Amino acid sequence: MPKITYITSDAKNYTIDVDNGLTVMEGAVQNDIPGIDADCGGGMACATCHVYVTEDWFDKLPKKEDGEEDMIDMAFEPKSNSRLSCQLIVSDELDGLVVNIPSKQG
Repeated sequence: MPKITYITSDAKNYTIDVDNGLTVMEGAVQNDIPGIDADCGGGMACATCHVYVTEDWFDKLPKKEDGEEDMIDMAFEPKSNSRLSCQLIVSDELDGLVVNIPSKQG
């Protein structure tokens, strides 16, 4: 089971096991990780699961689709390494993924 590390804006680290097939957002919600609101439940309609992917992982992820890019434009302080965690499906290849959670969502 892949381990995903979530780092909150106040520098608290949460490393959890997330089942393959779930999204990075679902792993956060199921484990009560603070800072990922997931208001739309993963429908890519709100940008409240916005995360910053660490540089060493960014190019290992599938490319953003147009809809994700549009939603990220509405996120709080988007950066070049911004992703919606609802669009990142956990697999063995993501074992060790590190994401930083912004200080607020939406």
